[in-house]
Amino acid sequence: MLRPKILVGLIGADIQMSKSPALHEREAGLHGLDYHYELIDLTLRGLSPDHLENLLLEVERRGFAGVNITHPCKQLVVPHLHELSEDAAALGAVNTIVLRDGKRFGHNTDWSGFYENFTRGLPDIAKRHAVLLGAGGAGVAVAHAALKLGIERLAISDRDTHRAEELAAQLNDRFGSVRAHAISDVASAMKDADGLIHATPTGMRSHPGLPVEPHALDARHWVADIVYMPLVTPLLKLARERGCRTLDGGGMTVFQAIGALRLFSGIEPDAERMRWHFAEIIASEDARQHNV
Repeated sequence: MLRPKILVGLIGADIQMSKSPALHEREAGLHGLDYHYELIDLTLRGLSPDHLENLLLEVERRGFAGVNITHPCKQLVVPHLHELSEDAAALGAVNTIVLRDGKRFGHNTDWSGFYENFTRGLPDIAKRHAVLLGAGGAGVAVAHAALKLGIERLAISDRDTHRAEELAAQLNDRFGSVRAHAISDVASAMKDADGLIHATPTGMRSHPGLPVEPHALDARHWVADIVYMPLVTPLLKLARERGCRTLDGGGMTVFQAIGALRLFSGIEPDAERMRWHFAEIIASEDARQHNV
């Protein structure tokens, strides 16, 4: 009996190194699905996010079951959707779109992916005060997760000061207390902080560099990064050299993928198996780069 083909994809910029195709396809295949994951790279196509509507029409015409959404489209895609899940509506950002019955249903598995990764990777750290770098689509989800994790105060920094202020106001409205505020001086905020959460593209191979001044970190801080390409970013390398406890973005990627795969296919992914698969992918890539 022929299995129906399930087509899904990822829309974003500079995504050729994404591990999502391998993560999704292997796990879906082990569940007996004929599952294909395609990268729809704005950079390779020479397109801007202004073309989102056309790209969504394209995948609908081709019969996709859904698409993941990444930088820089997580917030920009919202007006193009018919319905939002409760989490996506609260966050105003979408990373997973289910296409069904001629409608586009927006979801957010970023916040739950970060939450699960943080719970497992930094289970017993101080949560009195943390600094968040980035108030974009990923930052919105991570900030939501941070307050759900029990972080008492969250200082938010973004190159767009208004965006940081807006996110802080939204969090305070949602959680019913003044737990978030915007900042302009990260180094000063770090003096009173227990930890740092990084949610910008800085540190990716396409966006090299450090998102914070080196002198802002010391051994008493914990540092959580959402970047996973490379897995050990310049920020995490510096943090480890300073003696900080660290959390890489790999786990968030896995748990985000678990949520998206569940929505696209209806199967229940095996979390531990996908974590092992991700580790294999990263180890293989590191070995290839070492032998070049």
